[in-house]
Amino acid sequence: MPTTIQISNEVKSSLEKMKVFERETYNEIIEEMIEDNLKLNTKTKKEIEEARKRIKSGKFVTQEQAEKELGL
Repeated sequence: MPTTIQISNEVKSSLEKMKVFERETYNEIIEEMIEDNLKLNTKTKKEIEEARKRIKSGKFVTQEQAEKELGL
């Protein structure tokens, strides 16, 4: 069921610039943004879990160690 939402002129302008083709609807653009955001969230969650595993196994360097190795 379609609904009406209010957006600022700036948001409308941004959405307009994101169009891949002229007849693309704002709904299609927003759906793509949501899909991209969900993928990013899934990827980020996976990367965080992998980082936690590395930390637990001791496979990491401290900031001080990294700075020393880089000569900072």
